[in-house]
Formats: sequence, C-alpha cells, structure tokens
Amino acid sequence: MSTNQIQQPTVSAQKSALPKVVVATTAMLSFISFWRAAAIVLNDLGSSAFYAGAIAEQAIGKAAPWFILAIMLFAYAVRSMYIESCSMFVRGGVYRVVKEAMGSTLAKFSVSALMFDYILTGPISGVSAGQYLTGFLNELFVRVHLNLTLPINSTSAVFAIAVTIYFWWENIKGIPESSGKALRIMYVTTVMVVVMVAWCILTVWVRGAHLPPLPTHANLTFAPEALGWLRLSSLPHTVALIGILIGLGHSVLAMSGEETLAQVYREVEHPKLPNLEKAGLVIFVYSLIFTAGVSFFASMIIPDAVRPQYFGNLISGLALNFVGPFNLKLAFEGFVVLVGVLMLAGAVNTAIVGSNGVLNRVSEDGILPHWFRHPHPRFGTSYRMLNLVVGLQLLTIILSRGDIFILGEAYAFGVMWSFSMKGLAVLVLRYRQPGKRDFRVPLNFTVGNVEIPVGLGLITVTLFALSIMNLFTKQVATIAGVAFTLVFFTVFEISEKITLKHGAKHQELDMFNLESDGELTPAALGVRPGNELVMIRNSNALYNLGAVLDRINPRQQDVVVLHLRVLSRAGSGGSELAQEDLFGINEQELFTRALSLAEKRGKSIHLAVAPATEKWEGILRSAQNLQSSTIALGLSSWRNIEDEARIAGLAWEALPEPRPNLTLEIYSPDGQEKVFYLGPHAPRLTSKEIDLLHGIWLQLSNEVAPEELHHHDVVHIALEELQKNIVNGRRQEIIGALRQHLIEIRDRRKSSS
Repeated sequence: MSTNQIQQPTVSAQKSALPKVVVATTAMLSFISFWRAAAIVLNDLGSSAFYAGAIAEQAIGKAAPWFILAIMLFAYAVRSMYIESCSMFVRGGVYRVVKEAMGSTLAKFSVSALMFDYILTGPISGVSAGQYLTGFLNELFVRVHLNLTLPINSTSAVFAIAVTIYFWWENIKGIPESSGKALRIMYVTTVMVVVMVAWCILTVWVRGAHLPPLPTHANLTFAPEALGWLRLSSLPHTVALIGILIGLGHSVLAMSGEETLAQVYREVEHPKLPNLEKAGLVIFVYSLIFTAGVSFFASMIIPDAVRPQYFGNLISGLALNFVGPFNLKLAFEGFVVLVGVLMLAGAVNTAIVGSNGVLNRVSEDGILPHWFRHPHPRFGTSYRMLNLVVGLQLLTIILSRGDIFILGEAYAFGVMWSFSMKGLAVLVLRYRQPGKRDFRVPLNFTVGNVEIPVGLGLITVTLFALSIMNLFTKQVATIAGVAFTLVFFTVFEISEKITLKHGAKHQELDMFNLESDGELTPAALGVRPGNELVMIRNSNALYNLGAVLDRINPRQQDVVVLHLRVLSRAGSGGSELAQEDLFGINEQELFTRALSLAEKRGKSIHLAVAPATEKWEGILRSAQNLQSSTIALGLSSWRNIEDEARIAGLAWEALPEPRPNLTLEIYSPDGQEKVFYLGPHAPRLTSKEIDLLHGIWLQLSNEVAPEELHHHDVVHIALEELQKNIVNGRRQEIIGALRQHLIEIRDRRKSSS
C-alpha cells in the first residue's frame, strides 16, 4: 500500500503564478518481476524456517516435522486461493475480498485479526534473530575462553527492540522495502540453504539417521500448554482427527506471510497473473525445501538429548552437529546467523510496511479518520499509523520478555482467522459473482447449472477446523487474539461512525505526491522521447487508456497519462491559482482509476495535470513539449471523429516550428480505433493502390533503362504532375475527381457494412 500523500500547498505556493504542470507520483507506478515478488514474500514466509520447527516440536513432540511438511503442502493450496482472489481484484487483500463477499462488518473483523498477526510478526522475527545472534556469541565466548554468557531471552528482546526502532525510523523517512534488496537477501539465503542441505545429506550419509517418528497416536506427545483447555479432556488422545488438528494447529506459523502475496500482486509486472503463478510456484518449492527440510534434518542429526537447547536457534544447532572440523562448523554457524539476521530483520520491516498498508487501506475506505494519514511534516509519510503499529510491537516484545515460545503460542490466531475468512469470502464470491475467472482453485464440478467448488470448499473447511481447534488449544493466542481483535474492531466501528458523521465518504482513493514543474518535459516526468500521450477526462471513460496499455510494451515506449484542466481565459490570467486548483478530488479519483488499470496490466504509467485555455492547443503543446509520437483520445461526446481530426490538424498547423509529426488515435468504447496523421507523413496505401503503383512501375522501368527506376520515383513524378495541373487551371477538374473518389469509397464502406 502506498504511503504517499497529497501534499498541502504552502502559502508561498498559493501566491505563485499558475504552475504549467503538476506531476503526480505514487509508489505503485513501477513493477517488478516474479523473481522479485517471490523474494519479497519469501523474506516473510521463509523467515519462519528459523523457528517454526522448534516451536512445533516443543508443543507436539518428535513427530513435528511431519506436521510441518503437511502445512507446507497445504500452504500451496492456500496460495492457490490467494491467486484466485488476486485474479478478481488487483488489490486482493483480505479486507477487499471479505468486504466484497460478506460486507463491511466481517471485513473489519478480518482486518482486526490480521493486524494481530502483523503486530506479532515483527516481534517473533526480531526475537528469533536475537536468539540466533546471542547463541552464536555465547559459542564464541566459550571458544575464546571468555567467562561471559549473555542471557538468551533478555538479549534477544533488546536486539528485537533495536531492530524494530531502526525500521520504524526507516519507514518514517519513507524508504520503502526494496525488492532488489529482498532479492539479494534471497541470493545469500539460497547459498546457505544449498550448503546446509548438502552438508546435512553428507552427515546423514556418514553417520546414518532415522526419519522422525510417524505422526501416529502413540508418537504424539502433547506438552500441557499445547492442549490449552483440552488438557483435562481425553479427546486429544482418543480421537485421531482431533490429535492431527492439534498438531497442524501448532505448525501453521510455518505458512505465515501468505497475505504478503496479495499485497505484492499490485507490483507484479505484465503478464500479471501468469507471473504471480510463477512466483507462487517458486515460493512453494523454496519454502518446502527450506522450512520442512530444516525440521526434518534437525530431528535426524541433532541428538534428542541436546536438541531442546537449540530450540531457539535450530539451524545453528544443525551447523554445530554436522560432520567436519569444529572451526569450519562454527564459521558456517556464523554464516547462518548472518543470513538469519538479514532475513528475520527483513520480516520485521515487512510487518511494519504491511500493517501500515492495511491501515491505510482501511482509512481510504472511510473507516479510520484521515487524521491517521496526515503526512509527516518533513517526510510526507503516514507516521501516526507507523507510530501506532511500532508502539504495539515494542509493547509485545517487552511483555514477552524475548520468549519466542510465548510469541509463537500467541501468533497463530490472526494468521488462521484471516486465512479462514479469506477462504470463505472467495467461496461466497463463486456464487455472488459467478462467471469466468482467469484462475480458479482446482477441483471444480458442475451439477446441472450449479458449480461445486470442491477444492476451494475443502481448503475453507480445513482452515476453519484449524482455527476452531486453536481456540481451544492455544489459550494465550485465544485470550490475547480475541481481546486484541475486539479492541481493534471496536475502534474501527466507532471511528467509522465518527468519520461518516463528519461527512466523509467511503472512497478508495490512492494518495499521490504532487510536484509543480515549470514545463511538461520528458525529464520532468522521467519518460523517453517517442512516448505515447493518453488524454483522460472522465473516470468512467478510460477505455482509450485500457486499449493503449493492452498493446504497448513499456520496455520500448513510455505511457504518459495527462489530464488537461481547461480554464477560462479570465481564470488563466490570474496569479492566485495554486497547485490545489489543478489537482483536486476529481483528479485524485481520475488518477486512482487510471492507476488501477495500469496495476491490473502490470504496466507503468506517468501521471500529470496541465492547464490550458483551449483543448487542442493544450494537447498539442503538451505532446510537443513531451516529444511524444502518438496521442490517444476517447470519443468526443459532441463532435464526430472526422471533425475532431480536422480541428486537430488545424491546431497542429498553428503550432510554432519545429512542428512534430504526430499520430492521432481515437478510440471508441467497443475498442475500435481510427488513426490520423498530423503533419507530413508517409501515406498508408491500400492493396489496390500498391498494385496500381507497381503496375505503372512495371510499364515504365524498361522504358528508362539502363537507368534504375524505383517505386518512389513514380510517386514523385505523379505528385509533381498533379501539382502542375492544379497550378495550370485544372484545379476544379482535379477536385471533382477527388470528390468522386471519396464518394465511391464511402459508398463501398456503406455497402460492406
């Protein structure tokens, strides 16, 4: 979610002369490859590999790796549910999907639960990074015979607080999470994973090992705190399904981060949905090998007697129990700690960015007052939301005292209920909004005219079963999660009523940074010469922009989207107009719709508003200044296409030299396009005209031999002869022939239609 804001004009700006152009920018105008999208999600999802297996084994015993594996396989099904929602809504986060399917109340409940997830994601990642770092430092102290041992939990909490404050300040300054940085972290992590897996296989080969015990009744050993309110019941030990659900419930934090997939979809480049599917496959394979692999190898390699001491830093425990020299193992442990700190710290940042984005989305819809989105006076970011989120994260770290198991116990509530509500919403939308989908969760059957979405139904039922089971078995998560969700939900309800009482409307509008520039130039907009200039004026009639985006390749040609603010001559002569006079709520809505079209196609656009006293003078001046090659318009509501093109041609003649050669494209709502050329240009010859030209060339080429005759020579002579005839008194004869030719063409078009 963009945190950019409409900047309020200063007093000096209000008194300045009318700006010649206002450039609108937003963070969502650049798009990334599926590799970068996968890297962003894996920085969040992959971080759970560092702690998920240990937390699961602490709760359910040595059979935990099988449950981690099952969750990672189930995560692929959940991912397909997210891909279907993204195919329907570019901004397909849980709030939008649940609101579309089941209304605002359940959407607010879902977001409240999701916020609990985000509030815990940062602390659990920061504390886990601290556990790895503290454990490594203690190992070094022993190695160098230094009589110093850092307290694991307290040191981890201090480290987590420091990391959280650091990323709070980075986000306050408006430095966004970089997809390039995420990709570089994944490069380093991949090296670590490859070395780790190879070394694990070598260790198992040399020493031999046994797989973890299968998750049978006899092998499930639930810790008392893992059973919650069911610890006094015999059901977990007598009903196999309940035992399995409990095991899965304590392993679900291994697939946290799926909501990030919906958030990042906005930024995925063209072709959007296929690239999202590729990213989903990369995420599945990587997380399956990494997260499940760590859990299995830890169970097979680290002796049972010492494994509990590494529950806070399981991969470090793996490194120290490999075959090979101790110094080499210690060096690899240092590499593991470096990678862990990078990835887990990245997850802290993702939690801050994601929660800020969700709150911005809720605020855009009129549920939170715009006070929350008031920009920072220096950096222009939504600092009040960041302060709220980070304050809650710091409070969570302090209350947990750096105990990763308490955090893990509380964590699953928000994850599971947001997943469950998302699954139910997508299922409901199959019936409320039936029809073609670009992607559907597999296993669909049709009985008569009724679709039976078996795959989606099974996913939703499983999610709700796990969520309900966690209510009874995770006391900390249930008490804390329900309390937090109710508090946030109540705040949303009260805030929405206050916001509506003050006249605000439910408007999902993007926020833009505005910059006034003296001239509309390629440098001002950051575009290349030869760009396509798309004129927009009505947010409900952007079909010309959609048609241009469908055919254009953004790597070869930039798209400038320009709204022309036509002013009266009296108004344009004043000097009191300010930036806000050119960019108001109508322009914000117009550019929000334009940005939505661009996001859906995964193609960048550049936005600007320019004033003019006359339509075509303003359009052509803008095209000339931008060095555009093409102008794309929609149909005029009161002027036919031919008249529009004729007036454009006359306005072109009035331009100062040097006048650019421009192509004018006029689109109709049904996708039809008419092309006109402004200025000297090569004609578009029909096949009949080409045949006629070629026939004349054949007749004359032998006559002028040995001189070489070209087709353009024939055209040149014909045009010169036509010009002589016009000058030498045959003007009316030629005009009559032209008129007859045009009438015949018109009649042929009518008969063919």
